[in-house]
Amino acid sequence: MKPLNYSRWAVMARRLAGWWMALALLAAAGAVQAQAVGKVTHLSGLLTARHADGTRTVLAVKSAILQGDTLITERETYTRVQFLDNAEIVLRPGSEVVVAKYVYDEKKPENDSVAINLVKGGLRAVTGLVGKRNHDAVSFDTPTATIGIRGTTFIAQFCSNNCGAASPVSGAGSLPAPLPLPQAAPIQMPAPAATGAMTAETASAGAAQAAAQTAAKAAAAAIPAAAPGLPPGLYVQVLDGLINVSNRGGAQNFSAGQFGYTPNLTTPPVILPQNPGLKFLPPPSFNSTPPVGQQTGAGKAVDCVVR
Repeated sequence: MKPLNYSRWAVMARRLAGWWMALALLAAAGAVQAQAVGKVTHLSGLLTARHADGTRTVLAVKSAILQGDTLITERETYTRVQFLDNAEIVLRPGSEVVVAKYVYDEKKPENDSVAINLVKGGLRAVTGLVGKRNHDAVSFDTPTATIGIRGTTFIAQFCSNNCGAASPVSGAGSLPAPLPLPQAAPIQMPAPAATGAMTAETASAGAAQAAAQTAAKAAAAAIPAAAPGLPPGLYVQVLDGLINVSNRGGAQNFSAGQFGYTPNLTTPPVILPQNPGLKFLPPPSFNSTPPVGQQTGAGKAVDCVVR
């Protein structure tokens, strides 16, 4: 009888152990990627989730939101999502938002990490526990800038030649209408002399009026037109707290009551002197807290898988 080759069996055992470990790691990674990080609390219209594995699901109230999901709202659809740390976002119609990362552990604040990507459309965001205890751990990425929060409620809308007025909802409120653009005070022109010759005072007044008109036109050109027809770029409005908007061109803080505009990645964000025409009109029920049975982590929903 030939003696067993224990070294060969040891090598095979190590290989098998390595394979099983690799499979376990892959399974764990998939579980982390697919973990539920939030839930739909309010919905009016059609909401679809494109999961990290490429599959699509039509969501309903109480549907789970998974890490890696891309949320897509159709025309006239608003939805409100509440996350594990009680943060929330409300999406407007025609939006696409990626829940790229959502890590929250009540006992391990050092691991906090939230990354939301606004691909198109708009949202209203309310800071949760992560943002309150570690605001640097929360970011909202957009095609032209990154938004950092400081205990905030804000509205962000990204336009790409597709921004018109939002579909009205009966009984819903809206942001204030754009204020009229300030006009230069009229300058009275003195009557010309009887001989028809222009005096020095007349020439000076005419030059001042021309300069005032030029300045007014420049100011009007610098302010985006009211919706519909907003120029491409990122628009923000801060309802509470403070946000920081930054890109390759620079950074700018915006506080409660302020509006901002970032046209592209290389132009720094600017403060707008007034509402450029943004409207955010979710149904009135979206502003109320859902019943206890509908809070995140409670109840079940039947989702439809799109094949």
